[in-house]
Amino acid sequence: MDNKNGNIKKSLLSGLFWVLLANLLVKPFWILGIEVGVQNAVGEKMYGFYYAILSLTYIINIVLDLGITNFNTRNIAQNPKLIAKHLSGLLSIKLLLFVLYLVVAFSIGAMLGYNSRQFHLLAWLCLNQFLNSLILYLRSNFEGLLLFKWDSLLSVLDRILMIVICALLLWCPMGQGTFRIEWFVGAQTVAYIVTALLALVVLAQRVGLHRLKWNAPFTLAILKKSIPFALLVLLMASYNRIDPVMLQQFSPSGDGDHNVGIYAGAFRLLDALTMIAYLVSVPLLPVYSKLTKNSAGGDNTELTGITRMVFSMMMVFAITASCLLSALSDPTMDLLYDAHTGEYSDVFRVLIFCIIPISVTYVFGTLLTAAGKLKQLNLFAAGSLLLNMIVNLYCIPRWGAVGSAFAALGAQSLMAVAQVVAAVKLFRMRISVGYILKLSLFTLSIVAMTVCSSHWQWWLTLSVVAVLAAGMAFLLKLIDVREIIKELKNNK
Repeated sequence: MDNKNGNIKKSLLSGLFWVLLANLLVKPFWILGIEVGVQNAVGEKMYGFYYAILSLTYIINIVLDLGITNFNTRNIAQNPKLIAKHLSGLLSIKLLLFVLYLVVAFSIGAMLGYNSRQFHLLAWLCLNQFLNSLILYLRSNFEGLLLFKWDSLLSVLDRILMIVICALLLWCPMGQGTFRIEWFVGAQTVAYIVTALLALVVLAQRVGLHRLKWNAPFTLAILKKSIPFALLVLLMASYNRIDPVMLQQFSPSGDGDHNVGIYAGAFRLLDALTMIAYLVSVPLLPVYSKLTKNSAGGDNTELTGITRMVFSMMMVFAITASCLLSALSDPTMDLLYDAHTGEYSDVFRVLIFCIIPISVTYVFGTLLTAAGKLKQLNLFAAGSLLLNMIVNLYCIPRWGAVGSAFAALGAQSLMAVAQVVAAVKLFRMRISVGYILKLSLFTLSIVAMTVCSSHWQWWLTLSVVAVLAAGMAFLLKLIDVREIIKELKNNK
């Protein structure tokens, strides 16, 4: 391995370390402590009321970005000197897109027949989505420059602030028994504002910030380049988040908010685990961008090696987590929620397996994005969205939230398989029979152990399966600890 590629691999491993460390210290408590506490405090129907509107703002979130963030990460990673030139212009575009976003959101709300309280909540959630989108754009500059320590701090600062505010509101004597969902939304607004201001100040100090001004030719040039990214994000957001919206609209009369609340409760732990796959992709995109540019001559050895390393780590994690948590769905939901735990468990038992295709997507989808293969990705995402909607329309009236869980699993699986096939063909990756056998042996071992331990105490099942997974991963060298340590020590 030459020094250049060694440094890239070291940057990836260092980035993974810092971003995972920061988020694993903070976000589990946020999701399993604060978000669960809020849902228990307001009830599943009120949380479903909030979550359906949140899902709508999430789906149309692409209007706030139009692919600018992903385009910027890839562009800055390949051309770092452009950051000073683009920063002020892109911030101006973000502000204009916020106005368009409000128009789109309120128009859809009117078509769906929202009442005054729904519109009030929609307005605040739109503001929060804008602030979150702004933070992600600012972070993309740190990611493109491979400044992963700053990116790691910014990735958790908003959650730290929200934890402090929500903990006071949930557990102080004044808030107990009176907590309102609007307080939760307001806490997010304050935390996002503080984080965005800090990111802007640090970035301005490092690269400079010129006065914001509208530049029509620059805007048109950027949007032309970013539109394919925008379509991809829109399609992926749709098939990832359309389930609650369809549940609210197509559930039997009176069951909409209840079904959405159940789905949201089951989805929460999947969302927490998905965050790990997403965090892996954060440093992976700029690293892949550099490698795909460097491998233009046809040598994909380093690219293939990094892909296999990250894919193996993600599969060990995803297969173990999905099998284990599906087997322990009842005690897991009993631990989190105060009521309706049987309904949560039925949905969660199916939904948690989505972590496997989602993890695959974050590895191979990131690779195809870095390579600029957006046409293929958009076709895959469109097919996945169509499948998701068809299955939801059939299953929701019959099985409610459980039907949506099957729809999500089908859509995610289709997307994952399509991306793997496309990436392997595009980069001519060699798939060794030995590697497939190792991964298959690992999977069968975990499945067999979770089935055999189905009648054990939950803590014994958790301990035995976790130890088996770690032992098998190291024994089969799916995770090569020596190689990771060696790379981190090299090229200091």
